[in-house]
Amino acid sequence: MIAYLSGTVREVREHSAVVVAGGVGYEVQCPVSTLGKLTVGETAELNTRFIVREDAQLLFGFHDADSVRVFDLLTSVSGVGPKLALALLSAMPVSALAAGLLGGDVKLLSSVSGVGKKTAERLVLELQGKIPEHLAAPATGGGAKAARVTSTAGRDAVDALLALGFREAQVRGVVAELLSADPELSADSLIRKSLGRLR
Repeated sequence: MIAYLSGTVREVREHSAVVVAGGVGYEVQCPVSTLGKLTVGETAELNTRFIVREDAQLLFGFHDADSVRVFDLLTSVSGVGPKLALALLSAMPVSALAAGLLGGDVKLLSSVSGVGKKTAERLVLELQGKIPEHLAAPATGGGAKAARVTSTAGRDAVDALLALGFREAQVRGVVAELLSADPELSADSLIRKSLGRLR
């Protein structure tokens, strides 16, 4: 099991990054929240999960322990593979995902690409009692609606991105995360930065 990886970021791709450690370049698949924190040429420290299948060996990386914990819980559910778990973690902040699971928000979960209503219901049924409640508490408050966007710029950015065809849960998650990092971002900046993560 490869549980941790520290090395220099050589490349940041759409869904993964290449991290060089010990002269070897590892392709690490990451949620958008982690990819957004990686910079080419700088050192990355990632918590990882190494998954071996008959047709592939896959390495998944996360910038924080909470994301790893939720990833492990998601992949423990029958029918939920690592790529679907990664899609859920990419669609919204960990706090929003945890709140959705704890609150039984099937509509929120099934709004993520690849997650049907039955899968969302199974996630809620199997994980509702396993998700630590502290994970659902967003750093800036807001209860179960952790992905709520309240600023005018944020709402304008969400509307523009939805008009482009992106899914609501993913758009709200990314915009909320950007605003959490910098509440003063304009709508134009939010749209531009969000497109970089959503593409």
